[in-house]
Amino acid sequence: MSYSTDTIYALSSGSLPAGVAIIRISGPSSLDALRSLAGDELPPPRQVGLKTIRGRNGDVIDQALVLQFPSPHSFTGEDCVELQVHGSRAVVAAIFALLETMPGLRPADAGEFSRRAFDNGKMDLVEVEGLADLLQAETEMQRRLAVEQSSGHLSALYDGWANQLTRCRALIEAELDFADEDDVPDSVAGQVWAAVRSLEGELARHLADGQGAEIIRDGFKVALLGAPNVGKSSLMNALSGREVAIVTEIAGTTRDVLSVDLDIDGYLVTLFDTAGLRDATDIVEQEGIKRAERTAEQSDLVLYLVDIDSEAEHFVAKPHAHSLLVRTKADLASHHPGPADLLISAKTGSGLDALKSAIKKAIDHRVGIAGNLMPARSRHKKRLEETLNYVRDALNSEGMELAIRSEYLRLAATSLGRITGRVDVEDLLGVIFSEFCIGK
Repeated sequence: MSYSTDTIYALSSGSLPAGVAIIRISGPSSLDALRSLAGDELPPPRQVGLKTIRGRNGDVIDQALVLQFPSPHSFTGEDCVELQVHGSRAVVAAIFALLETMPGLRPADAGEFSRRAFDNGKMDLVEVEGLADLLQAETEMQRRLAVEQSSGHLSALYDGWANQLTRCRALIEAELDFADEDDVPDSVAGQVWAAVRSLEGELARHLADGQGAEIIRDGFKVALLGAPNVGKSSLMNALSGREVAIVTEIAGTTRDVLSVDLDIDGYLVTLFDTAGLRDATDIVEQEGIKRAERTAEQSDLVLYLVDIDSEAEHFVAKPHAHSLLVRTKADLASHHPGPADLLISAKTGSGLDALKSAIKKAIDHRVGIAGNLMPARSRHKKRLEETLNYVRDALNSEGMELAIRSEYLRLAATSLGRITGRVDVEDLLGVIFSEFCIGK
């Protein structure tokens, strides 16, 4: 497949039918294609023009708003055209049928517009991944994290660190080449290793922030644990606002792990309803209890639910680093309940706002200060860990030859370059761009 000579086209807007459909064309034949569709007289670059789209026999297909973006001032860096037409399947199909007959044009593959933007230096890999995350963002915090990535701020941070490493290596090389001359001050070595030590601290703090980014991007996992009939399924339904789980008076109704996604103050929270914990003899129920315990171990927060209207069945819960004791069915309380972090009623809604606030507080504790630049993907984290290890190798090799310590700094800069796509990332490109939809 050629990314430089073919002209590609695709529907870049949502599913049809719709009020408006946007068709994007990119490549060397884009402007010729637009002239074939809308006539020779085109609007000036980056200005909207109302044109009539005609078929091969001169029959009118639709009226469209058209824009042209001559190279290199376009998203892809190539000549690019956009047509805003009425969003009917018939209109789009008719225009696609015309484009198919034009020489050098073909439908775009998934992510091919963004791939071309990368190939033409309009975006780096971090910005591309940020764009993919932005397209998939469901919560406010996911949107903010993706915007930081796609805007280039994170890339600028990594490029700045790589430049610092390059400067340090240059000073080391100068010391090696001119050690017997007076051109290099004695304080150069001290400056270099002080700068590298400072960079080590910045890298370590940045990696520590990565846990918060994973929670924002992938969700904060909350497991509901407790004996049968303490109200786990009722609580899940109340928090989600719909009947996700079956609720009955029969103990052991929930056998498997159910989940639902919530948006709590802009954060994605995945809530897990689990089987009731008790000494079960039924094989299916035993398996459900094992899955409940595994879910709790893998969660960021465990809510231990205890019923206050009856004697709950005894169970021994495994300790969890982050947990809250929640007493349920507060509307049935006839006396002062026992000790608990929260008192709630899924039936009346009492205490649910306090529970959401407690979950938000737990997220804030794990995420830290929102808005910091954070590594958003495991790929970034892995390369940053490599970078930090090489930097520490350079610092801890005091007494070794400067050439060896300089090589550690070169390897550190190379690892940073692999994050943004500056070096050696060809094997990653197919995976990354396959995440995009057609038309992007």
